[in-house]
Amino acid sequence: MAQNRLEEEQQLGTKFNTENYTRIAKYLLPYKSSIAKIFGVIIFSNIVLVLGPFLTSVVIDETIPNQDATQLLWITIIYTLATILNGAAIRYRLYNIPLLGQNVLRDMRYDLFTHLQRLSFSFYDSRPHGKILTRVVNYINTLSDLLSNGVINVLSDILSILVTLVFMFSLDVTLTLYSFILLPILFVITLVIKNKQRIAYDELSAEQANLNAYIHESIAGIKTTQSYTREGMNYEIFSQFSDNQRKAWMRAVRVQFLLGPIVQNIATITIAFIYFAGISGLGVNVSTGILIAFVGYVNNFWNPIINLGNFYNSLVSGSVYLERIFELMDIEPSVKDSEDAFEMPPVKGDVEFRDVTFGYKEGQTIFEELNFHVKPGETIALVGPTGAGKSTITNLISRFYDVQKGSILIDGIDIRDVTLDSLRNQVGVMLQDTFIFSGTILENIRYGKLDATHEEIVEAAKIVRADEFISGMKHGYRTIVQERGSTLSAGQRQLISFARTLLADPKVLILDEATSSIDTQTEVLLQEGLDRLLEGRTAFIVAHRLSTIRNSDRIFYIGDKKILESGSHEELMQQKGLYYQLYRTQSELLKKV
Repeated sequence: MAQNRLEEEQQLGTKFNTENYTRIAKYLLPYKSSIAKIFGVIIFSNIVLVLGPFLTSVVIDETIPNQDATQLLWITIIYTLATILNGAAIRYRLYNIPLLGQNVLRDMRYDLFTHLQRLSFSFYDSRPHGKILTRVVNYINTLSDLLSNGVINVLSDILSILVTLVFMFSLDVTLTLYSFILLPILFVITLVIKNKQRIAYDELSAEQANLNAYIHESIAGIKTTQSYTREGMNYEIFSQFSDNQRKAWMRAVRVQFLLGPIVQNIATITIAFIYFAGISGLGVNVSTGILIAFVGYVNNFWNPIINLGNFYNSLVSGSVYLERIFELMDIEPSVKDSEDAFEMPPVKGDVEFRDVTFGYKEGQTIFEELNFHVKPGETIALVGPTGAGKSTITNLISRFYDVQKGSILIDGIDIRDVTLDSLRNQVGVMLQDTFIFSGTILENIRYGKLDATHEEIVEAAKIVRADEFISGMKHGYRTIVQERGSTLSAGQRQLISFARTLLADPKVLILDEATSSIDTQTEVLLQEGLDRLLEGRTAFIVAHRLSTIRNSDRIFYIGDKKILESGSHEELMQQKGLYYQLYRTQSELLKKV
């Protein structure tokens, strides 16, 4: 079980994809004025940074030997003022750089969420929701430090290195070249560590996704878990995922913190060598003040390199998360508007399947060359064994999936030629697995028509017999329900969902096991509302409870990848075929209950 989950997260490999950071740059463009101000502050800070060693050399070589108190006073005043102003500049940076990073993360999070709203059903069919949630929340949050402090600060460090090098070369070229003597070693070490670190963080991201996916699945299935007393087994599986994540984290941390100490050691050795070169000669002839100032500049040179090393750690780990995020953003919806798609005009409800072939998986078809024609206002019931494709027909009408061959037409228009929004606005869907959102009952019903008035909502609820139980609640339509409507019965959730669908006033109506969770008494009352609703509309009803579809204009018995029988209830009963056998079997079972 654990192994299967691990295989779902493909390894990214060791190649460092710089293109993702180019894409990050596009998110920075809207904030170019803020970036310009930050850079102005950074330039000022770097000037102050190089000012200190220079003034120190002047004091040691000129002010102290000459005992010039006035010069010392002015140097002290200048440096003090510069330090105070630099403190204000640092405060500005500490607030505005994280703010910039959080704004970028907000924009990325918005784009990712918007993209997820557009992805087709096939995407969600094949991926655990916990892993999707990991990319939207965890991975983007992990980038917080990289974007809040890293991207801008690394440019500051690079600028600091360049300014420092200018002053170093102006003081002594030979000492400056001595300062670079160990850089090749650092470069080689960085290349070696980079690949190990990337692999470690790739493994960590996979383990985090696996752990989150299992937690999400366990919470969603808690009733089943407790019903079958699976708590102990679930704990063992969770412990395995948690332990794998801990081990992956420790491997990543061990590799991550290799570079920092190595850079610091190289910097210390370099400074010691500079002192040795300045004192013993080695082609260098400088004053004590310049030597001390030069060591200060060497520190100014190596401190940013240490910061760059730390940033590189964040960059390597962040690249893994960025690739996961952009990998998700780059997934194209399998069902989307064509380039020349147009708005679906108001429909009458003429629906035709023309030589339709479809399967959820390649090589496994549900239908082959399926053909039928439904006139406006007809009510079609879909019956047949489980897995025959009843719900698939309704999914195809709403274009939740695209057919492999053939076409589906509404009023003679291929549904692939119109925009998805204009199509689905005129096709109402009521599913067996009703979803109730967190919020009030009023908001849940209004989900079908966002501009609906309170009176329209109440009227829709009355038609489906939901008003009685809603009005009986303490806060009525203002009653707050939790995610998935956990405080409501299954029948109440279905009635609310029914009211939501009715409020949308669709021209083509799909009821997929819409009354499965409603008791017989309520169903009888609801049937009156259904008769009013179905009048003048084209409707497709999927139902296992055959008593609810007796009044349908036609009944399609689905099986063997086609329609095996078609006709009214009376016609099919007279044929004494598959529908007749199904109806008789169900009637006999009901008599025994």
